[in-house]
Amino acid sequence: MATNIFDLGFSRLAVGTVQFGLPYGIANRVGQPSFEQVCAILAYAVEHGATTLDTAAGYGESEAVLGRALRVIGALEQTTIVSKTRKAKHMEQERSAQNIERWFRDSVESSLRNLGLDSLPVCLFHDPQDIDYIDALLKLKEEGLVQHTGVSLGEPDQMPRMLSTPGVEAIQVSLNMLDRRILEAGDLARAAELGVAVFVRSIYLQGLLVMPLEEIMPALQQVIPVRRALQRIADRAGLTMPEMALRYGLSLPGVTSVLTGVETVEQIKVNVAIAGHGPLPADIIEAIDEAVPDLSDAIILYPWLWPGAMR
Repeated sequence: MATNIFDLGFSRLAVGTVQFGLPYGIANRVGQPSFEQVCAILAYAVEHGATTLDTAAGYGESEAVLGRALRVIGALEQTTIVSKTRKAKHMEQERSAQNIERWFRDSVESSLRNLGLDSLPVCLFHDPQDIDYIDALLKLKEEGLVQHTGVSLGEPDQMPRMLSTPGVEAIQVSLNMLDRRILEAGDLARAAELGVAVFVRSIYLQGLLVMPLEEIMPALQQVIPVRRALQRIADRAGLTMPEMALRYGLSLPGVTSVLTGVETVEQIKVNVAIAGHGPLPADIIEAIDEAVPDLSDAIILYPWLWPGAMR
């Protein structure tokens, strides 16, 4: 069992599997992939080194589909799975210490059954408010049911508290060309100093960064001028928007893995190829940072506020 979280050997490109259990993302036009498609996606990902897989107890059937598919293709032992607990706010019983411990134990044990694992490599709280119950996860770590613990953040400004909490070895957080709050606050650098793994999600901002401009909903029209500015940078560099967005995340010191959700084999092939091109040149990163205004108060950075968003 790995004692340092980085001994797990995370792949730089990680596969987000929420789409395996739920239709997800405003740019999702194909819905949930079939089980056969999931197997093909995972087989290609593992064969090409994208062996870190992200899931959660709250992602519908994602864990069960993922675990079954990995067993079918014989790749369970070749992957590193990051999953997330059920949220304590969904508890119906009193939040006594005993009930809290049982809640998270049941959540982890259910995940292990669904995934076909004896120990979960990385277990994150899915709700940052649950960080108050970190002792419950640490007890499961002592028992070997989880190997490393951490938290998935709803907001980047929650990161300083998490970095100061003993037991937090990994953080999942949103970061993309439009949302650079953890960079500007210095929190990404701080995580690197502390040896905390950082898994970046929303690299395409749920598709908003790469979908056709004419398909952007009226409530998010504020992003269009910025999208056009970024497109000009991409055009000058001979890049597609998906390539520039993904390589931007892969270029940032302190980022352990970048999560990309996929619904088709073609998407994982494209993502693997893009990741293979490595970091962006420094001048392109500088141009991106200069082109994007402060959007911290804009609805476009908060997908749960978008019309029709999943709550």
